[in-house]
Amino acid sequence: MIDFHPSELESRDNERLGCYRRYLDFYNGKQWPSPTRARERHLVFNYAKVFIDKATSHLMHGLSFPCYLVEESDELKGKVNQVESLLREVYEQNSLQQLDWETEIDTAILGDGCYKVFWDVNQRCIRVTSPDPSGIFAWWMGDDLSRVWRVASRYFLSREEAQILYGVKTDRRRVKITEVWTEKLFDLWMDEELIESKRNPYGFIPFIIFPNLRQPKQFWGISDIPQVMEPQRELNRAISRLSRILEVSGNPIAVLENVPAEKDIKVEPGAVWTLPEDAKAYLLDLLQGGGIRLHIDYIDIIYRCLHDISETPRAAFGGVEKDLSGTALSIELGALVQKVTRKRTTRTAAYHRRTELILKLAEKFMQQDFRGVLHGVVWGPILPADMQRQSQSEQLLVQWGIHSRRTAMDEVGVQNPDVEFGRWLEERAKIRQQDIDLSVS
Repeated sequence: MIDFHPSELESRDNERLGCYRRYLDFYNGKQWPSPTRARERHLVFNYAKVFIDKATSHLMHGLSFPCYLVEESDELKGKVNQVESLLREVYEQNSLQQLDWETEIDTAILGDGCYKVFWDVNQRCIRVTSPDPSGIFAWWMGDDLSRVWRVASRYFLSREEAQILYGVKTDRRRVKITEVWTEKLFDLWMDEELIESKRNPYGFIPFIIFPNLRQPKQFWGISDIPQVMEPQRELNRAISRLSRILEVSGNPIAVLENVPAEKDIKVEPGAVWTLPEDAKAYLLDLLQGGGIRLHIDYIDIIYRCLHDISETPRAAFGGVEKDLSGTALSIELGALVQKVTRKRTTRTAAYHRRTELILKLAEKFMQQDFRGVLHGVVWGPILPADMQRQSQSEQLLVQWGIHSRRTAMDEVGVQNPDVEFGRWLEERAKIRQQDIDLSVS
């Protein structure tokens, strides 16, 4: 490996790693900027978490990975079925539906996501994992951010885990592992010691690093958290102030006028006071004059700003107060649609690359040949779709020769179009044969 030592990582990307910690704390509800006194009420209404979870639900809906033929032939049709069968097997073995959801949440919070695709020698299968981006470091070629030539992955193992995974015995209870990959070489470090150095068995770097949202001319991405930090904190402060006002109003303050300070008057339930002749006593009403309305109006303004900045309109929470057509609902949720569309741009490239690496590993270690088969990424509709209307539209497109049956099945969300088309052909043949038999008889 060219001029590398794990100690270099201690001073690398400190700003990025610090942001990761702050964003994760904010997502988990640690949103007051400074330590607070124990007796003060500091409420947290964690919209930051809700917005990320909501956008992720819309983003991940209907994700599938169809395969296509370069040209029509019986041999290639069989390969397509093999590829789709392999992808389903890898998907189920690695619980990718759950892993993708967790990775997407992590990516939205931190700003960056990562997958690792590798061959499990012991289990003889393809593994897909999602390393913590805070342990991932990347080197790229000059101003070409797409050409990553080295990746280092740092993580910690217990003594027992180090022996199970790498057969290394150590007296330390916890060790730091650093994997360093290029297309040609692989180095494995334990703490500051190089324990293995060999040729890369894959011929490619098995990591896929992708941004949540791409920042122009930057390799690392943008989190969803920073833009909602200030309005989220202000919302917490405003509601906490209102809560304290209402609390005091429920336990009103007694105001005494023209009463000497040394007068023995105790404010307690059931107390009877004897006041001097010119003295007055009354309860302080903090709600008089409509002052409470000002607080509520201010909270509403913050609330609207929070929805606008997060690009998650109130309608996304089912809060539409009137009946809207499909077009009107699309306009109402336009900001969320645009946000999810931007994210899907980067995710499509990442999932396409992941499938490509899976197929490369299958060809190398499972002696498969998938040349001539194309693969893609198909997303479900961002907004609730009218299945009847969509099916009718696809039917017309097929009849006019604009869409193939395969494309139509992809668009309406059929998971395995080739199998479904085969079933349709089989049913059609049986029906025709039945009609022939009835006509003869």
